[in-house]
Amino acid sequence: MPYNKSHFDISERRIYLRTLDVVFSVLGLYLFNRFFKFDYFDFSSPNIKLWILILVIYLWLFGEIFELYNLKVSNNRYLTVRSIGITIFFTTLFYVFTPVVSPVLPENRLQLVYFSLTLFFSVLINRLLYIQLIFSPRFLKNILLIAETGQVEELLEVIKNKGANCIVGYVSEAPLESLETLFFTAVSEADLEQIVKNEGVNEIILCSDNPKFISPAISKQLIAMFEKGMVIRSIDNFIEEETHRISETKLTADFYNHFTFSKSHQNNLYSAFRRVADVFFSLIGILVFLLLIPFVFIGNLFLNKGSLLYIQDRVGKKGKEFRIIKFRTMVSNAEENGAEWAKMNDSRVTPFGRILRKTRLDEVPQFINVLKGDMSLIGPRPERPEFVELLEKELAFYAIRHVIKPGLTGWAQVKYPYARSMDDQHKKLMYDLYYIKERNLVLDLEIVIKTISTVLFFRGT
Repeated sequence: MPYNKSHFDISERRIYLRTLDVVFSVLGLYLFNRFFKFDYFDFSSPNIKLWILILVIYLWLFGEIFELYNLKVSNNRYLTVRSIGITIFFTTLFYVFTPVVSPVLPENRLQLVYFSLTLFFSVLINRLLYIQLIFSPRFLKNILLIAETGQVEELLEVIKNKGANCIVGYVSEAPLESLETLFFTAVSEADLEQIVKNEGVNEIILCSDNPKFISPAISKQLIAMFEKGMVIRSIDNFIEEETHRISETKLTADFYNHFTFSKSHQNNLYSAFRRVADVFFSLIGILVFLLLIPFVFIGNLFLNKGSLLYIQDRVGKKGKEFRIIKFRTMVSNAEENGAEWAKMNDSRVTPFGRILRKTRLDEVPQFINVLKGDMSLIGPRPERPEFVELLEKELAFYAIRHVIKPGLTGWAQVKYPYARSMDDQHKKLMYDLYYIKERNLVLDLEIVIKTISTVLFFRGT
């Protein structure tokens, strides 16, 4: 039984986009150089390999920052054109003014316009082909769920708006009225091999640990299909790979069987590198903070009357409290009725404070906390003691966040909006725990890049 319907996973789509962007860009420059008078990027030069390498680095770096490889953006023509435009602008700007390793500036500056336009239209052609061909139903991964009804709805919520997956049906104990568009088969009557053939299934997601639900007959069929090459995964594995957060089903009394800390926790070289980076960038951040003070002071004077800074207790590593420093964004008597979470369009936030939050400039003074060692550049968001006490009562394993230093930015901050409720805190906890479980330099770099995107696109609270 062949299980070989063509499809592209999310990771494969990102690789496709990154690779073909480079191929189309280099090919476009080559053709333009071959058929027109374009000497800036001369393919006969002995330095051509170095020039291409630097171009690829800039293209990927700014593409990541300006969300050119975000699949939600890549599936939308308008957002794609916007991201390509911004990415190519900064790629050209930095490439042209990078000394020694990029081509010498041409006397005819119009050559730089040709260079930029060639990159733009080359990448645009690749992206339009992707939207027309790759982002189409025939290349989606067809998924079959074997789960209890409640878990079916949960998984549908997890993978909605994912452009690489399509749930074609489910095997469960009872049909769901909300899923009339999907085929249903009772678990006691399931002929998995026939379902896979009829629906072109690429992957089976198994969502239940209940031994009574997964009968011996189902287990036997799954084993036979696994031997023939069918991809079969648990819901926990699927959720982590697709959403990059911990699956809640792992957080039980025996969580240590499923949840292990990243090896980076015991890696002294990683820890030393992190601390050196914290000190280096916090010194730069403090310099920026000092330069910002006059401008923030003026804005504060007219639109945010009151103190310039505020100091607040937060909970750090191992539950130790420290005092955080921020530019004030709320009215002076914002908490006269006690501590409370910020709300959407919070009336306590001043007009100037809203600008500071949107640009994340209110966070800049926290570089002082990073230099002192209370915080790191990257880690879970530090919460107030009042909230921590409540969250630890309501959310199991919330205290695990305190195994590492809190951060100026973090995985939960760049993957999920500002938490305004207990449910939001619950979801962000899953991202924080994923970071604690997986943290490494590559993930840290991804967080830095996503943070830059957040600031540039004004996605602060």
